[in-house]
Amino acid sequence: MQRRHFLKLGALSVAGTLAADFRLRADALPAQDDHAPRPNDGKPHRFSFGKRQFLLDGKPFQIKSGEMHPIRIPPEYWRQRIRMAKAMGLNTVSLYLMWNAYESEPGVFDMTTGARDFARFIRLCAEEGMWVYLRPGPFVAGEWDFGGLPSYLLRDPSIVVRTKDDARYMTAVRRYFDHVAPRIAPLLVANGGPILMLQIENEYASYGRDLGYLEVLRQLWLERGIEGPFSISDGLSQIQSTHTYLPGVALGLDGDTDFEAAQAIAGDHPVWMGEGYPGWISSWGEKDFPKDDFEPTLKQLLAAGRSFNLYVVHGGTNFGLTSSGISCADGGGFLSVTTSYDYGSPINEHGAPAPAYHRFRALLAQHSPHSLPEVPATPAIAGFDPVQAKPVASLWDLLPAPQKVHAPRSNEELFAQNQGMVLYRKRVRGRQLQLTGVHDYATMFTDGNYVDYVSRVVDPRLHTAGKFVLDGQERVLDLLIDSFGHIGNAQIYNDRKGLVGNAQLDGQTLLDWDVYSLPVDDALLQRVRNAPSPSAPDRPGLFFRAEVTRDVEADAYVDMSAWRKGYLWVNGHLLGRYWNLGPQQRLYCPAPWWRKGVNEILVLDFHRTSGVPIGGATSLHR
Repeated sequence: MQRRHFLKLGALSVAGTLAADFRLRADALPAQDDHAPRPNDGKPHRFSFGKRQFLLDGKPFQIKSGEMHPIRIPPEYWRQRIRMAKAMGLNTVSLYLMWNAYESEPGVFDMTTGARDFARFIRLCAEEGMWVYLRPGPFVAGEWDFGGLPSYLLRDPSIVVRTKDDARYMTAVRRYFDHVAPRIAPLLVANGGPILMLQIENEYASYGRDLGYLEVLRQLWLERGIEGPFSISDGLSQIQSTHTYLPGVALGLDGDTDFEAAQAIAGDHPVWMGEGYPGWISSWGEKDFPKDDFEPTLKQLLAAGRSFNLYVVHGGTNFGLTSSGISCADGGGFLSVTTSYDYGSPINEHGAPAPAYHRFRALLAQHSPHSLPEVPATPAIAGFDPVQAKPVASLWDLLPAPQKVHAPRSNEELFAQNQGMVLYRKRVRGRQLQLTGVHDYATMFTDGNYVDYVSRVVDPRLHTAGKFVLDGQERVLDLLIDSFGHIGNAQIYNDRKGLVGNAQLDGQTLLDWDVYSLPVDDALLQRVRNAPSPSAPDRPGLFFRAEVTRDVEADAYVDMSAWRKGYLWVNGHLLGRYWNLGPQQRLYCPAPWWRKGVNEILVLDFHRTSGVPIGGATSLHR
């Protein structure tokens, strides 16, 4: 995120100065004609590198790409999103593969069910006449939990990721490549598929400087029959500093437009805009959703015939627990990405064209040799009348058997648990309590009575000091710790969850705890449905239930603005986190997850003890 934040500031200044920047105009390419190869013609084609340009079957080819991630989009909407990108005037879809979405435990893979069937998504791209730029990791960043790396790696306290020198990490990478390569190979352009090019790693220069690591990754792909061509993508200044350009690959610039300086690194290999930002991410605590103006940059890219990839043309949603944490390079300044990944992108979260869509489409149409397809219909969306939620279960009635630990350790190490909650319990007597290393949000109780909270997220409205005053009497101390996504940016890859520091009472470190594992998973949901009425209805940590009757098949946003902080399910689907800190107050629920008739909405709120209304809306923005 530190690198992307820097690039964001640079992009805003670049947009105003591009009119005088003639470096963009070098090596202009001719427009592709109607007789050019198509990804749905069923024929093998050759995508290669010419002198400072891409070639398709030996002829100059301009990649006009927009990124979207199938794992962030309900599969029922994949085709509509792809058609939206094509109707905007693009010819390529770029996509990440998030490794941790496909391997939940070492050797346990799922690449075929639901949104995980990325091969089907790629085939749909071909059917719709769109080429594909594939970015399979192992690391992707993308504001996705742990940058796409599987959280099981964090169970080993000494592991080092993104290096060829840690055998444990490289064993996991090889296993992932072994499973994903056979699904990629038939979809390569040389084999009659739509995949033009593969990215090796992602933004590695923002992390390390071992060119040998990138060379090993390329060799692993080659050994598995994936012969490229390949690209890397990063900020120009980072590559200049670390000297991690991998010879023989295309060089994608993330947010930078100094193609002349990049060409000095890449020689005669193509340089293109690997990521151009038409919008930006949102983090909890921001005043509003960010907005950027990419139109001047796009205009110049098209005039110069430069290849580009819009990151993102459609963002989708960080359903469940998939959004990442972000931080500065030293690990400070922790923030968390919102559940929505709308991104202010040209195609908004539920598939409708945003104002930028039509502006970009008009520009792209001017540089197209043929008329663009009609803009596809937007999926139906309908709100619902507010419904009252009522408490139905208490987290405190659902505690499993505890594990006794001498000193706190991360959830990953103690329970092999990815995110979710953990409860630390101990009988204490004292007055001054200091908590350190709370990852990421804790509510504190004594003898079952709520005391206060502490947040790792940095915001002036939040309690972040971790200092508490007790009454000196012997009490049962409960620390209920909830987590956000693992940091997936910069140099920080040891972001474990739970209580990773310690608790000191009157200056003495507290040891010998009872610790309860509380993952946010389907098993928890089942226990809630079978739970008795709350035994302590005035104690925060309650589940609430509401019913919504719908007679239409349509998307909806669930408005949680009356609530505090927690998790939201619709008919058993975990939409994700909500937080009244903002800017997001509404969570997207696609039509396939609703039912005609009665629908169940379930809420776990960390602060409320009485139910309030849940509303329905038709947009992310209030």
